[in-house]
Amino acid sequence: MSLQEWNDRLAEALGVEVEVDIAAVLDLARDAAHHVERPAAPLTTFLVGYAAAMRGGSAEDLADCIDLAADLATAEDS
Repeated sequence: MSLQEWNDRLAEALGVEVEVDIAAVLDLARDAAHHVERPAAPLTTFLVGYAAAMRGGSAEDLADCIDLAADLATAEDS
């Protein structure tokens, strides 16, 4: 099963309609795992998803939260 198929299947099972930039989420998980520590990847993606939902849940809300978290994670090396 592809990631897109998994995304679609999981979203349907959870009863949510959401536009997900899968590449951006995976890039964020990579940045968190690399720049913070490995367990930060699932925690970061969970918190970003939750924050985006609390902001309204639009694709723009998700993108903004991803950008904020990625900037914070990569700043850990500075």
